[in-house]
Amino acid sequence: MSAPDSQATRTQASSPPMSPDELARAVGRAMYEADACSRALGFVLDDVRAGYARMHATVRADFLNGHGICHGGLIFTLADSTFAFACNSYNVNTVASGCSIEFLRPVHGGDVLTAEAIEQTVSGRTGIYDIRMTNGAGETVAMFRGKSAHIKGHVIPPA
Repeated sequence: MSAPDSQATRTQASSPPMSPDELARAVGRAMYEADACSRALGFVLDDVRAGYARMHATVRADFLNGHGICHGGLIFTLADSTFAFACNSYNVNTVASGCSIEFLRPVHGGDVLTAEAIEQTVSGRTGIYDIRMTNGAGETVAMFRGKSAHIKGHVIPPA
């Protein structure tokens, strides 16, 4: 009996390549597992696709500032985490090179804060992402814009 054709064996053993959204979900799972900060704050990754991510968190009592409303730094942190999942969704290590936020209305304890990141453009190693923050009533409470920069490496080993 002859040895099996090595090309046929490799083809049968390998799985089909992932779609961009499947890759984004795999990257999202790996990043969320490694993101102790987001998990400790109760941030939940709802969805991730190529160039897109959505997360939410319930505003806990320890999120409130001296005015009895959600601390802006925690709103920023949820937006920043969501930004990270969106801009890393292509499995190229990507970090923030700059970002800004506009706070539009207060967020109260017990409310559910949702962040939705949408890629606006990627050109070379730089991307721009807009993150809309909404409360449980669907009202926009903040807008965050992040600028990303690709660095060396991958979140998960390339196929």
